[in-house]
Amino acid sequence: MAEGEIPATTVIEDAAASGSEEPWLGVFDWIILALALAGGLYYLLVVRRGKKNGDYSQFATTIKPISPMNGSSYAKTADDRSFVAKMKASGRNVVVFYGSQTGTAEDLASRLAKDATRFGMKGMAVDPEECDMENLPQLSEIENALAIFCMATYGEGDPTDNAQEFYEFLQRGDADLSGINYAVFSLGNKTYEHYNEMGKYTDKRMAELGAKRVYECGLGDDDGNLEEDFMLWREGFWPAVCDFFDIRTVGEDISTRQYKLPVHTQFEPERVFKGEMGRLKSYDNQKPPYDQKNPFLAPVKTNRELHMGGDRSCRHVEFDIAGSRLRYEAGDHVAVYPTNDLTLVEKFGEVLHVDLDTVFTLTNVDEDSSKKHPFPCPCTYRTALTHYVDIRTPPRTNVVKEMADYCTDEEERNSLLSMTSTKEESRKKYLEWIVGDRRSVLDILIDCPSCRPPLDHLLELMPRLQARYYSISSSPKDNPDTISVTAVVVSYTSRIGRVVNGVATTYLAEKNVPEDEDSEKRARVPIFVRKSQLRLPHKPQTPVIMIGPGTGLAPFRGFIQDRYHQKKNGKDVGPSIVYFGCRRRQEDFIYKDELEGWLADGTLTEFHVAFSRDQTQKVYVQMLLKDNKKSTWRMLQQGAHIYVCGDARNMARDVQETFIEIAAEEGSMTREEATAYVKRLESQKRYQADVWS
Repeated sequence: MAEGEIPATTVIEDAAASGSEEPWLGVFDWIILALALAGGLYYLLVVRRGKKNGDYSQFATTIKPISPMNGSSYAKTADDRSFVAKMKASGRNVVVFYGSQTGTAEDLASRLAKDATRFGMKGMAVDPEECDMENLPQLSEIENALAIFCMATYGEGDPTDNAQEFYEFLQRGDADLSGINYAVFSLGNKTYEHYNEMGKYTDKRMAELGAKRVYECGLGDDDGNLEEDFMLWREGFWPAVCDFFDIRTVGEDISTRQYKLPVHTQFEPERVFKGEMGRLKSYDNQKPPYDQKNPFLAPVKTNRELHMGGDRSCRHVEFDIAGSRLRYEAGDHVAVYPTNDLTLVEKFGEVLHVDLDTVFTLTNVDEDSSKKHPFPCPCTYRTALTHYVDIRTPPRTNVVKEMADYCTDEEERNSLLSMTSTKEESRKKYLEWIVGDRRSVLDILIDCPSCRPPLDHLLELMPRLQARYYSISSSPKDNPDTISVTAVVVSYTSRIGRVVNGVATTYLAEKNVPEDEDSEKRARVPIFVRKSQLRLPHKPQTPVIMIGPGTGLAPFRGFIQDRYHQKKNGKDVGPSIVYFGCRRRQEDFIYKDELEGWLADGTLTEFHVAFSRDQTQKVYVQMLLKDNKKSTWRMLQQGAHIYVCGDARNMARDVQETFIEIAAEEGSMTREEATAYVKRLESQKRYQADVWS
């Protein structure tokens, strides 16, 4: 106790002993009473009246802005993470988990959860990262419960970031899942070797742990038509569910809104999101650590053209990360949050006759959902269209169907509806008119003048605008304060004569660097770093063979910079061999001077270039690799590591096939033995690929 302090009990006793009469209410008490009375009058006269009139604007200045990425402001308790407890409390019996990297699996999960209502069931879509999957066995406590898994495969057969913990739960295998009913729809891409690996593993592992499969695992191919694959699987899935649970009554397929719309006529501007991914004002007051929910606004310090001619463009862009505490290694990826074309954004307002500066909030009508908003709210329509939704991607059939409901012209309505069923003719029309012609939501609005949905409904239906990942084309050993990317600018004219520009590459290409090098005037881009498995060998003396045509060269530029500095510092560096390919020497031979310089100073031991169109017969990297089969095999016998980066659909497969042929011919192996040899190289991390489709 501090000196001179008197216990409270002493004060009370002294007052009683004095016997003096004190007033019943003191001055301070009267002040408190007056404030309480004023608060009550305010509630009755202002707030309650506002509620009755449906005017939510009164709350615009007092609501706490919440983004769907940062959730609530309090720490989650065990009950908050128990999806089973939440299902019991809300009377649900269907849970749809999604492992999603780009948002597609999440979208399909939401559609399945919504479907459940038609069959007398009640569902919810759940991010496995936000709940405790150890509770999965408890799902059997709910009568007629069903778990559905929409699982995307990421990278080389890996789970998505948000499904990593669930994957580890399945791997441990210490849970008894008997009594659990389940089904899996898997999302993948056939151009990758480990096609739909995560979905297949989930389906197999759930059964091994005792769960009962209700319907066969669906395989969605993003290289083909994933939407069609999903629709056909869903068409068989729900009848199987009805048979399994003996459901006899099926309701109509009625469209229902997932979000309600309060429009704010009065608001404090500083409480409105302006493009932030998570924390409000995070772009005004940057604080590390920087990640997907809190990207760093990196100044663009360099933006130059790499092509010397031709009608294509390839940009070398450098980001200044000084003072950000961002760390990376050669081979890592940098994620860029782009914005949409402002011309297209303005077109939405023009076509729909909407004031894009209107401030609004989309709030989930399901109070039990962990996803309260589809994107950070409140914000303006302009901000949502610019930063939060993908306005360029062709819409899925469910979006086309919902848009059709708003057509006042019967012919236009029937035309849109005719491409939303699972019938072969309908699927063909969707592929032709939507996918083939690259029609976006905006294109449909233009081509169907009577189709005028509310903008807030379109924002609910359109997918989130995702970060774009690029292989980093630099090394921190060269400059720890710089991250560079190498990207071909996507731009083409669709079959219906409309120019289609790549969202992210166009965004980056337009980031001009001021000539006076004033850092305050530099354009800034939201970025974060994602670690990769692509790594140079721990021992510098290990030989490396790098194969990367086009922008597939990007990570190897960082690798070569690493090897250059190792050599410069006196380390014993093994052979470094590069196979690069492009169309023409005088057009798209990117980083030509740098590469030839590294060859001259000995950093590169060998440098092979395939110019595919400088001669009558096309030449590709795998052909040059085959020409050097003896030296290549010799390098492999010396423990060489192989790295492949670029196109997954053709190049990566052809290169792997070439290595199998080299192993068979030079190693005197059968086809089966050579294939197994290359597989062993992969398992030993001596054959690594960073590819895309």
